[in-house]
Amino acid sequence: MNYQSKLKWLGLPLVHVCCGQQDNSRRARGIARGWIAVGDIAFGILFSFGGVAVGGIAIGGASLGLFSIGGLALGLCSIGGLAVGVYAAGGLAVGVWAFGGGAYALRAAYGGHAIAGHYACGGLASAAHANDLAAKNYIKTHWFFSFARWALNGMKYSWLCIFLCLIPVWLNRRKS
Repeated sequence: MNYQSKLKWLGLPLVHVCCGQQDNSRRARGIARGWIAVGDIAFGILFSFGGVAVGGIAIGGASLGLFSIGGLALGLCSIGGLAVGVYAAGGLAVGVWAFGGGAYALRAAYGGHAIAGHYACGGLASAAHANDLAAKNYIKTHWFFSFARWALNGMKYSWLCIFLCLIPVWLNRRKS
């Protein structure tokens, strides 16, 4: 399936959806490029969704973006199994501020195993201020830790990811 919107800006389609197809017993990867891109591999300026996603907001198995969500998430603000970024949240989080099972940060970390330069709270914490009042107040008042707790609290908005997965199916049915 390959859908491109007729509307283009700076040479890129507003929306490009490209899913791989079976070709002579080989599967060809669908590479989508646009302002909004959905595909096996997606490069979207504003938004990308796919197995590998690169863009402003990137959601995928492996994602790279300003805001990225995925199994492997790299970006300014990252949420995932392995999250690396300035703000990182996930199973293993590495960043300036980190929240997760294993949280390793330059400034502050919160998690089961939290190591940071300044503030750390968690089961096993190591920092200049570890599990003390200063660390607890810093973690409690910093916006990122409130956001990460909300975002990872059962992924309340996982329905959004399911909806996004259905867009290519809907576009394909509409085209037929």
